[in-house]
Amino acid sequence: MSQALPLTGIRVIDYSHFLAGPYIGRCLAALGAEVIKVERPTEGDAVRQHPYHVNGQSGYFMQQNMGKKGLCINLKDPRGLALMHKLTDSADVFIENYRPGVLNKLGLGYKSLATRNPGLVYCSISAYGHTGPDSHRAGFGLIAEAKSGIMHMVGVPGEAPPILRIALGDMYTGSQGVGLICAALLGRIKSGRGQHIDLALYDCLVSMHEYAVQCYTLSGGVEVPVQTGHDLPTSTLYGVFRATDGDLVIAAQADDAWKRLARLIGGEAFAADTRFYGTAGRNKHRLEILPVVRAWTEARSVTECLQALDAIDVPCAKIQRIDEVVADPQIIARGMMIEQDHPVAGKIKLPNLPFRMSDCDTNAITAVPAPLLGQHNRSIAADLGYAPAEIDALCADGVLYSEAD
Repeated sequence: MSQALPLTGIRVIDYSHFLAGPYIGRCLAALGAEVIKVERPTEGDAVRQHPYHVNGQSGYFMQQNMGKKGLCINLKDPRGLALMHKLTDSADVFIENYRPGVLNKLGLGYKSLATRNPGLVYCSISAYGHTGPDSHRAGFGLIAEAKSGIMHMVGVPGEAPPILRIALGDMYTGSQGVGLICAALLGRIKSGRGQHIDLALYDCLVSMHEYAVQCYTLSGGVEVPVQTGHDLPTSTLYGVFRATDGDLVIAAQADDAWKRLARLIGGEAFAADTRFYGTAGRNKHRLEILPVVRAWTEARSVTECLQALDAIDVPCAKIQRIDEVVADPQIIARGMMIEQDHPVAGKIKLPNLPFRMSDCDTNAITAVPAPLLGQHNRSIAADLGYAPAEIDALCADGVLYSEAD
């Protein structure tokens, strides 16, 4: 490792809560930025109340806020707001995910901060964005997932769609935010100016449609993708199959893979059936193909299925439980589980970020636990020029709050 992390020297103010904004901050910290997590007295980020808890510490918070410094400040006090403005004046990036317009009341909206600090890259995250007829509405990832059409296509026909048990809207929006912030910082080198990034959960999920929207628009409104259950009728064979002791997925939608699979499960005659040649042919005769594949998997264990499929190079995988994922040798080899020594929670294990670069070590930052509430109040205030006596007064008056005090 010979290079400094790419965002070394960049200061980020993370004035966000729950998930999308904090995830951006976590990613920027891993890339070398100094990320200051700003929270309110005395509860802090609401997600600190979110399970799973160890010794009163939220795993949800610890995962999304590792590598950051912690500042807990009362912005209702003029002295707290003044400190916050000094902090934003020193920043390169400001992240927030409040409802549009809320931060304007505190002088923390984009226009106010950009007037003071023209180079600031200001990233806003909201349900619907800062424009449009729904911009005033509150929302979470669940709302965007429902509105986006994604939930409508998930699940078994005839049943209500299930809740997606990962925060798809928040995490994908956060990933987009990381890219846009880095692009804006690069653009600032040429222009000398920052800019406002306006990210909407709803926008981001609609942008994820790799097939459904074009299917509808290019068919002249005839085709509306719906729930298909356990396979894709437009991509035979590609789906979920049950074995004697669990479930697996098989991806044999490509012609060569299909022919190898067909020979394995049905012999030469099945593999030579020209009705099943090409994607269109397999899709047309899908209901004749699926029972043959299901009969083959249902007569074997998951391990037997995988061994046979791997032997002929047909993509497949067991549908794993979380305990199996954490213990997966591939995940361990890739360093996707990290251990930290947290000052309160003790030794904890959390998912890593998927960042791998040849000349930089992002794990150096991810080894730093999430801050306790107000953990770095004094050092941050001192860095902004506050004298020790001034800091003592701010702490004594509750303008700066720390759970350790």
